[in-house]
Amino acid sequence: MATITYVRTIKFVAQVLEEDPELLQAIVSNDDNLSYGNIITVYTGDDGSVTALTDDGMEELEQMLSHARRSPDEWNDFLDSFVDDEQLVARIKAKSPR
Repeated sequence: MATITYVRTIKFVAQVLEEDPELLQAIVSNDDNLSYGNIITVYTGDDGSVTALTDDGMEELEQMLSHARRSPDEWNDFLDSFVDDEQLVARIKAKSPR
């Protein structure tokens, strides 16, 4: 395994992938959704933290989203399975092309 020398914040990953940052945060909030070690928590002090991804984590997330978007039914099933926030799911579904 290569040494990790940098990570990308969820906010930055969302910009690069043109995704909703709240959606990505909801997906990675369960660390079982990506391979072990691909999700990094960076503590910023005063009980603050940000979530970041390794290169492999970003690639895995991108593939996961691409696979889920193969059809509207698969996308809806994915959202219902991976995102616990009903309001976020409704907002993302409303943005999705039919």
